[in-house]
Amino acid sequence: MVTAQMIKELRERTGVGMSDCKNALVEADGNMDTAIDLLRKKGLSKAAKRSGNETSEGRIKIVADGNAVYVVVVSCETDFVARNDVFEGMLDHFITIRKGETTDEAAIAKAEELKASEYTLKVGENMQIRTLTKIEGDVIASYVHSNYKNGSVVVAKAGTDTNILKQVAMHVVASAPQVISPSDISNADVAKEKEIQLALMEQDPKNASKPKEILEKIIDGKMTKFREENALLTQPFVVNPDQKVGEVIGKDSIIAFYRYAI
Repeated sequence: MVTAQMIKELRERTGVGMSDCKNALVEADGNMDTAIDLLRKKGLSKAAKRSGNETSEGRIKIVADGNAVYVVVVSCETDFVARNDVFEGMLDHFITIRKGETTDEAAIAKAEELKASEYTLKVGENMQIRTLTKIEGDVIASYVHSNYKNGSVVVAKAGTDTNILKQVAMHVVASAPQVISPSDISNADVAKEKEIQLALMEQDPKNASKPKEILEKIIDGKMTKFREENALLTQPFVVNPDQKVGEVIGKDSIIAFYRYAI
């Protein structure tokens, strides 16, 4: 008996549409490997041979529309494919799908179906839809690097300078902050880093004669630096490293940021 789960698995392994997967499984009496061979023989499954291939290339596209931006991130096997017109058209198609859906999950499901039925054979490579989302806010800026493999979206409060916010979006790509403010770094992360740094210091012969309480005071200073280095607002601004991001944009301006990378 051919089940919905078997059809789903075959589609994921081959990139072929649901209907063709079902027919192949029926013809193969439910044998997965035989069904894959059938799809290959019919010329339907280039991706069946490539489904395990690494997808380290790809493209990020961000489209602004009023107080919203739409982000699509799709990875593939080669830079050649990521830069061709078919791949670009596919990203546009996925964004159109997201505009017509109310949730990311619904949009991704439709995009996966479209990828399998229309684009997998055209592209001829393994592809993964990593992100397909809509982000809204009073003021939004985005940035995609010239390699199309790194991008960001930054959401800020009403009244925030849009030109500076665009520079902050570029900064997010360049400096890869983890959180907005130093206080957003979890105590668990700080404790883990402190444990590591303390162990390293205790192993250093130069610290052999220093009491543990002195080492812990030094570590506390390192932890302050650790928080600041990983927080957007306290990182040196890439446009002017003499200033911190928060000094330029305002410490209460940023609501959220998102960083994307392939």
